[in-house]
Amino acid sequence: MNDQARETGLREAAMAALRRGDAAAALANLRAMDAPPPMLLAQAHNRTGDLDEEAVALRRILDSEPRNIPALLAMGQNALRRADERAATSWFRAALAQAAATGAPPQLQPLLQQAQASIAQSAQRFEDHLTAAVADLPPLPRIALATDLLLGKREIYLQQPSMFYFPGLPQRAFYERDAFEWVAPMEAMTDAIVSELEAVRAQEPEFTPYVETSADRPAPNNPLRDDARWGALYFWRSGGPVAENAARCPTVMAALTHVPMPQVAGRSPIALWSLLKPGTHIQPHHGLLNTRLICHLPLLAPAGCALRVGAETRTWTKGEMLLFDDSIEHEAWNRSAETRVVLLFETWRPEIDTDERAALTRLFQAIDSFGPAQVDTGG
Repeated sequence: MNDQARETGLREAAMAALRRGDAAAALANLRAMDAPPPMLLAQAHNRTGDLDEEAVALRRILDSEPRNIPALLAMGQNALRRADERAATSWFRAALAQAAATGAPPQLQPLLQQAQASIAQSAQRFEDHLTAAVADLPPLPRIALATDLLLGKREIYLQQPSMFYFPGLPQRAFYERDAFEWVAPMEAMTDAIVSELEAVRAQEPEFTPYVETSADRPAPNNPLRDDARWGALYFWRSGGPVAENAARCPTVMAALTHVPMPQVAGRSPIALWSLLKPGTHIQPHHGLLNTRLICHLPLLAPAGCALRVGAETRTWTKGEMLLFDDSIEHEAWNRSAETRVVLLFETWRPEIDTDERAALTRLFQAIDSFGPAQVDTGG
């Protein structure tokens, strides 16, 4: 008998022994071979419970084929038998990713489904384990967010301004109102501003669309383009006051004097009533700059309305300022039967000092003087 015939006979004998459940005989035949197939060796060691030798055989496969799906699945099962759930999850995820990228034969589908189920069960046990570890602590929002990010329940959102990025600023979606001394005096004026709003809407119930098509720019890719369901009535626009609206609403103009708003010729300040009709959804988007915060003073704030910035969602409450970084992905919706209106304006980021504000003002003016300024509605 030549060497090839001998190797073939031993391999077939090992396979027959495995089929009848005789792992010891299978191993004896495989050890007699000059080059035993690693997967058969792994299966035989698996049947005898020798997890270390099974792993050695599987690694021989993965050394030459790092994305071999059967070997990856087998390594995951090997780790599970060792009670190493985190390692098992890594192997199973690699197998599932490869199957998604290249496909897998039908006979592997039950094993891939088992791998998916194992990942889900392990994730739930891990979540329960972490929850128990901090169960006796008071509510801590940042700890809750960090835990959700670790568990994959929420995403990481970073500043992605569409026009200008200023480095070194904290990646923070919302700022708290009590950190700004000018907020309380403005909030105290809410009822007077609402009275002005009601008077204006009695004469002018429809505002102009917040997102408008410009004759000298491509049409914005926004489902609410030229749609008054998301409306705007401006007090400051493109760096100058809107005289008619300023005259009608002196309380609004007086309130805005409390705010350190950017002063950039042709660009800032901007300040407006932003109106959102029932059933309207502002799709996720990013603002132009990360050098400012967008501020909302809620005037009409029915239940069922909310603003998501990054991973955090907050609701509007009449007279309680919301301040957020609009360079982080954000969206808003009105799921109520009533109209929502906020006084929207911008303020400098508090981390930007006086010298930097002056330099940024000069830089923005230089950008705009090079050509028509990019339209900015405040995010």
